[in-house]
Amino acid sequence: MLAGAGTWTAVADDGAPAVHRQDRMMRVDGVSLDTSYFTTGGTGRRPAVLIGHGFGGSKAETRAQAEQLAADGYAVMTWSARGFGKSGGKISLNAPDREVRDVSRLIDWLAGRPEVRLDAKGDPRVGITGASYGGAVSLLAAGYDRRVDAIAPEITYWNLADALFPDGVFKKLWAGIFVTTGGGCGNFEKQLCAMYERVAVSGKPDAAARALLTERSPSAVADRIKVPALIVQGQTDSLFPLGQADAMAKAIKANGAPVAVDWIAGGHDGGDRETGRVRQRVGDWFDRYLKGDEGAATGPAFRVTRTGGIDSTDGAALTRGAGSDTYPGLRSGPRTVALRGGEQKFSNPAGANPPAISAVPGVGGGLAQLSTLGVGLSIDFPGQYARFDSAPLTASRRITGSPTVRVNVKAGEGDAVLFGKVYDVSPDGKQQVLPSQLVAPFRITPAQQGRPLELTLPAVDHELDSGHRLRLVLAATDLGYASPAAPTTYTVSLDGPLTIPTAPGLTTAAATLPWWTWGLPAAAVVIAAVLLLSTRRRTATPAPDPALADVPLQITGLSKKYAKSADRYAVKELSFRVEKGQVLGLLGPNGAGKTTTLRMLMGLITPDDGEIRVFGRAIRPGAPVLSRVGSFVEGAGFLPHLSGRANLELYWRATGRPAEDSHMEEALEIAGLGDALARAVRTYSQGMRQRLAIAQAMLGMPDLLILDEPTNGLDPPQIREMRDVMIRYAAGGRTVIVSSHLLSEVEQSCTHLVVMDRGRLVQAGPVAEITGSGDMVLVTSAEEITEPLVEKIAALAGIGSAVRTDDAHGLLVRLDGATSPQLVTELVRLDVPLTGVGPHRRLEDAFLTLISGGSA
Repeated sequence: MLAGAGTWTAVADDGAPAVHRQDRMMRVDGVSLDTSYFTTGGTGRRPAVLIGHGFGGSKAETRAQAEQLAADGYAVMTWSARGFGKSGGKISLNAPDREVRDVSRLIDWLAGRPEVRLDAKGDPRVGITGASYGGAVSLLAAGYDRRVDAIAPEITYWNLADALFPDGVFKKLWAGIFVTTGGGCGNFEKQLCAMYERVAVSGKPDAAARALLTERSPSAVADRIKVPALIVQGQTDSLFPLGQADAMAKAIKANGAPVAVDWIAGGHDGGDRETGRVRQRVGDWFDRYLKGDEGAATGPAFRVTRTGGIDSTDGAALTRGAGSDTYPGLRSGPRTVALRGGEQKFSNPAGANPPAISAVPGVGGGLAQLSTLGVGLSIDFPGQYARFDSAPLTASRRITGSPTVRVNVKAGEGDAVLFGKVYDVSPDGKQQVLPSQLVAPFRITPAQQGRPLELTLPAVDHELDSGHRLRLVLAATDLGYASPAAPTTYTVSLDGPLTIPTAPGLTTAAATLPWWTWGLPAAAVVIAAVLLLSTRRRTATPAPDPALADVPLQITGLSKKYAKSADRYAVKELSFRVEKGQVLGLLGPNGAGKTTTLRMLMGLITPDDGEIRVFGRAIRPGAPVLSRVGSFVEGAGFLPHLSGRANLELYWRATGRPAEDSHMEEALEIAGLGDALARAVRTYSQGMRQRLAIAQAMLGMPDLLILDEPTNGLDPPQIREMRDVMIRYAAGGRTVIVSSHLLSEVEQSCTHLVVMDRGRLVQAGPVAEITGSGDMVLVTSAEEITEPLVEKIAALAGIGSAVRTDDAHGLLVRLDGATSPQLVTELVRLDVPLTGVGPHRRLEDAFLTLISGGSA
């Protein structure tokens, strides 16, 4: 393997351990893999974790989880799989001799790291997690590499052939999305492309197609996966439904390994993926089985998220968990429900059009959320299905697992392809809900026709109210699947009742109280404490400095240590000044101390040393001068059932200041919310909420406006609108300080910059001065610049730092005494085939150059 990389530091927040990231291009079996390695400082050995990404993604989507696990004491590696991101090669769908072997090579690399704990020479203590495509490779790696010690696959497959060709029916929409997401058929290994085109044209999978996908599936090594497995699967998932998780759980448990199964609310069709809770549970799982922490809470053997009702405060769906000490499977606690309806005939239309509609990839999650709230949205066309109803239920009943039914089927000619689903029908019969929008396909061959056949319907977790009926529908078509094009007639009759699983051992957690039942009393206590403390501290506030009366902000020698640390600083000896009319960008990598600085500026926390003066007055909690400061730091809370305007009016009344001092219309004009102000905040988009928060910060038209990451969660048009808001606000002679990681936006909206790294000031001044500094030089080369060469250049006399560009054909050099001609002379002496040397003026590269000296 060949490796080379730039290195930089990231931290989840100012109080967490510093997380160091190293980017490397590793060459494995002739293919370049783009990797990132995350660790914290210290000399102790620790377990390692590999995180795989979803299909169509890259290592970038796993970065947040990697940083979190690294901060929790793991050495973490992420990578872009073959054919994705910046990695080379063709997509082979986790082939054992390609993507799976890549994982083994990454484990080899981890085994050589001095900070990684070893179980034996060449055998690191390592776990693997990942979602979808990354979840499957975690299972496969555990089957092919005995060094894997624990896994946590999420929303993934056990047998890809069963997932894309369930019961021999082609899942055409999802298969097409798969290929498109992968960049087109040409980006796949040749035999996979040929297989897909063959099946897509015929509309029916053949034995060779099934064999090709099965050999690349975890089920092919079922007897070899013998490590603790946390299996997270989505309820709103028509791509990899709950049956896939059931199969992997049974196989791994049969091998004697600990297994836990977690059914989350969301899935590939959308919905709530419960990211925060799932990441916490994955971390606990690895704490137990990688760190050996016997006290780690790994959760119940089975957990399912249940949704029901609406929170009246914010319009969000209410969720709670149900769990049990054992995994019940999909047929636990069977109860029979009699169905009515005799033999029925219906048609498969020519060309299978129009098709019935159930799950729609990418949309189903939203429909599934509606189904949990009693809203149905599915279509079956008259004359194309058979329907069998139960009597009204005399008591409420919950289905947890896969219902089954025995039927007789006959086709006029050839195979019968049917689609089974169980509806929840309202007492008046006017509304039918399809739980999680799921349907199960069945291919019934002539040899199976005319005799009783058991059909297994989609696995769901769904509660039916008393008085509702169950409805079994067997349709001839479905939008997501390929049906026979030739017209024919199907005849279906029942051979027994519908059997529904109830999983009686599950215990449902109590509903959580609305936040305001505990939040308001707690907030009152906090406010009272702050008022008390601020009253006491005001007596010790230093006298105003008349010389600074017109200066919006001056910070001198500011320092703040991390909690419980004698020598680690969040901010150290920071000094800078901000003048009227400036839009100042506060920049720095994660953990540079930006948020800590802003919190001290707002009087939310007290510095250990140094001084902050706003318009000549020292900042203390509750200082009167803070009335001249508006802020948007760490988000804003609104009452969702009130309109935007009502929220702002309520906020201003709470300040106790006269209504005429609010300048509300002026603030609203700058924020540009328009007619949306009359609507309830619960209907707002993320961008509108952000602008409402900015408008709240601008009430009273404060002379100094402080914004911490105001563009978080916004799309490009919303970011552009936010930029215009800041520029308009400062145009009146007021001052704006904005902390942001979007360097391109900072370059366009800010007049001045303060660059921080590890709590210290790196550089301050006008944007043009920093981006155009003569000591920043961009060198370009006809050949790739190797890492050893970078080190040689960085070590030259008069050179402050040298950092490679992403394509490895460029080098950002900060001159520290040397001149550009001297640099060129040294590069020629080192045989660098130069194609260009000149000043570099992009803020992003200037920023990287400025902080490179402090990276690790």
